[in-house]
Amino acid sequence: MSTKLTWYGHATLGLETAGFHILIDPFFNGNPVASASADKVEADFILITHGHGDHVGDSVAIAKRTNAMVISNAEIAGWIASKGVKKTHGQHLGGGYKHPFGYLKLTLALHGSALPDGSNGGNPAGFLLTTQDGKKIYMAGDTGLFGDMRLIGEEGIDLAVLPIGDNYTMGPDDALRAVKMIQPKVVVPIHFNTWDLIAQDVTAWAERVERETSTLVKVIKPGENLTI
Repeated sequence: MSTKLTWYGHATLGLETAGFHILIDPFFNGNPVASASADKVEADFILITHGHGDHVGDSVAIAKRTNAMVISNAEIAGWIASKGVKKTHGQHLGGGYKHPFGYLKLTLALHGSALPDGSNGGNPAGFLLTTQDGKKIYMAGDTGLFGDMRLIGEEGIDLAVLPIGDNYTMGPDDALRAVKMIQPKVVVPIHFNTWDLIAQDVTAWAERVERETSTLVKVIKPGENLTI
């Protein structure tokens, strides 16, 4: 069984695994680099790392259209439910749950999480997914560098998805340090080049990572995918 990762642009991801379609931080409307539209994407589950508008994005509209279950921290899950979404599942940092598509744990992330209307968005998070066939995928979300990434690396990460844009998240230097701590087999960079403020030379970063670590870098463009 294989798992396919699609990068839709910015921090929006798609996973196809065990026959399920999973969207992560589905920000399409207003996303200048979006490679799909909110009214066309498929979703059985929607994962939200934190409350900022470029991550909550189109979650409510997509969940209502597809009847997808929204998974996030308890505060965001409650907020999404208050918007009329019928299926939500709240978790919290360090807590895992066996969903139909695999075992999902919320990890630490260093960031903010206020929701678009100013409501409390709880703690920001990353996601550590163990697929049904045992693959470990770490989607860091919006985060700065933190030392406990080493503990995440002890899980034996097959794929890490890390932000490199700087200003709001880790920049290239800290993202390289993150790779050294996590030691994933493969890393995919995201959350860069959406706007000038987070513009980065991803080719230069990839060359540094492969020169200084044993991790393989897969640079994909919005709309492209990777099978693991």
